[in-house]
Amino acid sequence: MMIFRHGLQILAAACVLVLANCANQSALATTDENGDPVNPYTPGTYDHFKAEKTYPKTYNVWKDEELLARTNAENSYIKVNLKTQRGFLMNGDEVVIDYPICSGTTKNPTPTGSYQITEKIVDKRSNKYGRIYDAEGDLVKSNADATKDEIPEGGKFVGASMRYWMRLTNDGVGHHIGPVRRYRASHGCIRGPSKTVPTVFSKVAIGTPVLIESGVAPAGDETVLANNG
Repeated sequence: MMIFRHGLQILAAACVLVLANCANQSALATTDENGDPVNPYTPGTYDHFKAEKTYPKTYNVWKDEELLARTNAENSYIKVNLKTQRGFLMNGDEVVIDYPICSGTTKNPTPTGSYQITEKIVDKRSNKYGRIYDAEGDLVKSNADATKDEIPEGGKFVGASMRYWMRLTNDGVGHHIGPVRRYRASHGCIRGPSKTVPTVFSKVAIGTPVLIESGVAPAGDETVLANNG
């Protein structure tokens, strides 16, 4: 009788384990009843955001509001991944904001390595890239290089807007607001969305570390489509 009872206990425990395993598999299911992929993570979480099929090419931004409130220039740093074309405002090992960026082309690559922010300017214009106008104010060239392109007599060069500028190198590479393509398209700077860069700007300071990681660009034309960095 004792052996029979012990056998029932073992069988019951095994059933519990099987049911629990089935429940876990159901919770982590990656396809629906039609075989289409589904996101197994809780909506709103960072895991869910990264598991979306459009990531990393999505223009969407993920933000941890609670962690953002606790992030400041003393505990923050920035990471940039050139392979995924994503930028990250970090607090220790935790991602505060994950946002799309647009880095330099093969011809004008964004340098990799460890840097520090050496200059912060809200209203910044490029002294190299921009537009050239003639004396009548008509546009002569929209993607001009002031070091190479001639300015007509009486005309002028207007540097491209690079608002919320954060300088990284002495030769003009920085992080700022600019057109974000989902492939490399800048002159070397790291462009970011207008709704995100000001927040990142507010959470860093002169001396904040910036880590730029290398990688292969996502598929897409490597064409400079805008006249800023």
